[in-house]
Amino acid sequence: MPAKSSDGADSFRIEKDSLGEVRVPQGARYGAQTQRAVENFPVSDYRLPQEFLRAVVAIKRAAAETNSRLRILDVDLAEAIVQACDQLTDADYQNQFPVDVFQTGSGTSTNMNVNEVLAHLASEAAGKTVSANDHVNMCQSSNDVIPTAIHLSTLLALQNRLLPALVHLIDAIDAKAEAVDGIVKTGRTHLMDAVPVTLAQELLAWSAQIKLCKERIESSLPRLEALAQGGTAVGSGLNAHRDFAVMFARKLSSACGVSLRPAENPFAAISSQDTAVEVSGQLKTLAVALMKIANDLRWMNSGPLAGFGEIALPSLQPGSSIMPGKVNPVIAESVAMVAAKVMGNDTTITVAGQSGNFQLNVMLPVIAFSLLESVRILTASARLLADKAISGFTVNEARMREALARNPILVTALNPVIGYAKAAEIAKNAYASGRPVLEVAVEMTDLSRAELEQLLDPARLSCGGIVGGK
Repeated sequence: MPAKSSDGADSFRIEKDSLGEVRVPQGARYGAQTQRAVENFPVSDYRLPQEFLRAVVAIKRAAAETNSRLRILDVDLAEAIVQACDQLTDADYQNQFPVDVFQTGSGTSTNMNVNEVLAHLASEAAGKTVSANDHVNMCQSSNDVIPTAIHLSTLLALQNRLLPALVHLIDAIDAKAEAVDGIVKTGRTHLMDAVPVTLAQELLAWSAQIKLCKERIESSLPRLEALAQGGTAVGSGLNAHRDFAVMFARKLSSACGVSLRPAENPFAAISSQDTAVEVSGQLKTLAVALMKIANDLRWMNSGPLAGFGEIALPSLQPGSSIMPGKVNPVIAESVAMVAAKVMGNDTTITVAGQSGNFQLNVMLPVIAFSLLESVRILTASARLLADKAISGFTVNEARMREALARNPILVTALNPVIGYAKAAEIAKNAYASGRPVLEVAVEMTDLSRAELEQLLDPARLSCGGIVGGK
């Protein structure tokens, strides 16, 4: 029954669960268990993302259709639940799912939140009571719903968002490599001058890194396709129809456009989150690659006068509140921070993955939150890096040629001709005098200038092999 506030407006209503009565906001579509969770977990204001909640709703929809098909749920009730699932709006996802991420470790509060909202809407549609537990949650447990939602939401986020973003980044790097083909620069190891490379070689190394990261992520997808659903509380499938798991997977596959199947061992699927840990590890590897690329861009862009100054990243915003004219590599810095956050999320997921005590992992909500956050911010960063850094940077060829001409390490090419010791003497002399290595080599060897120009040609050196040989 609704209670009245001092101005006469309805402020809350009384709902009941197995523990007794609870006051629930009058406008809420959820019920007693959700309200208890709101009151019990005022921790962070972090909520499970909409994509995860949509996955749970998709699970409820497929379960209702499956149970109707199995003739264990009345057709009219199943249709009302399906209609309720389809009725949810973005505003509902924003307002009707208030449970904090840091809740019960099984995610029961979120599962019941969804059950209660759908039961409320379905009851209105059916004109009779639809039970959150007996009908919406039929043949299910929080213990198999939440792991299934982790797999489904992550699978969809990877396939629909992150992997296409990585293809976009790879294409951007490859296009820039083609555009700068033929430009030779000083290579660097230990941040010190090394033998020459082409700028295209440097960029294509980045592209190869991202391609391998993409392949690693793709290799994990088949394990995300295996679902815990049907195992119910501990993996035995108690209170679920024997044909539920297979039929459910088919329904959900058709609805979501992916290929899903029951886990080979539902006990393992419920008690562990090894696949989530694996995927997080692949995302961490991608984060490492993106940070490497971002930092390379920062170094190459450094200066523009007192640093390397090899490239100029797009000028996107003023870089200082006190130094006029300063422009900073903001996209590269943003990407590096995202990479750091993903590495932190991986640590969280790793620790949480160890919390599979006996038949249930009890850190499921934080795994879901952290994994999907990593996918989301990596997706955005990959596109930003492609569009606002790599595609738009310009090359200072004159600066590269000047540094290359003065690079004493070019003398490495003379090792097969004059020996390492003599080459080292030439390099030291060139360093000390600040002269090009070619000039010093003319004085310190019997080789002609023409021979030395051929041997020390930076473009030739970037192709590898033994100079003057094979």
